[in-house]
Amino acid sequence: MHELTDSDYDILHAMENIVDGIAAMWGEHTEVLLHCLDSRNPSIMKIANGHITGREVGAPITNIALVKLNEGQDVSKAYITKSPEGKTLRSLTTVIRNKQQQAIGLLCVNFNLDAPFQSMIHSLMPAIGAYCDHGVTAETFARNNDEMMHSSIENVRKQVTSDSSIPPSKKSREIVTRLHDLGVFDLKDSAQIAAKGLDISIHTIYRYLREIRAHDVQ
Repeated sequence: MHELTDSDYDILHAMENIVDGIAAMWGEHTEVLLHCLDSRNPSIMKIANGHITGREVGAPITNIALVKLNEGQDVSKAYITKSPEGKTLRSLTTVIRNKQQQAIGLLCVNFNLDAPFQSMIHSLMPAIGAYCDHGVTAETFARNNDEMMHSSIENVRKQVTSDSSIPPSKKSREIVTRLHDLGVFDLKDSAQIAAKGLDISIHTIYRYLREIRAHDVQ
């Protein structure tokens, strides 16, 4: 370990949202923490779900974390540990490095294997009913931009076509508006692809986009 610089701390501070993001994804039975490896005070600088091990910001680095740091793998294999209260944890440690490839921090994840199964499942699937709404656009896991655009256009087209509250004469413009809001028209050749997929002229697409953007400016 060495004394960290301001730029080292900038990197670590940028990682803090990742701690919260992983914890939000995996729920209350997953502890996520960011260790600072400053030789002056190697300690936790960010933690989520600290109730699992009873730790808070400022707690010292663990012996196991130091072992993982010295194993030479930036992403450890998953390993089993025990919390101070005896919980069985499935853990993983990732080394964070600066531009000089010096280790400046550790991102650690500890999953409580002793959590009740029903509680574990509930934490992984919060408010799932809200995502069953037919008005929600399915996420597209496309392999390229063309595939993503075609899928987005088709999803939006189906939503608008099935919405009886939108007059038939307004449906094309509504589709273009929703695609614009999704950022589809920021991609190369998107207007041409949308025109073909919606069976309208590219000039109509451009006219709708001018009107939408003019309204946004107001």
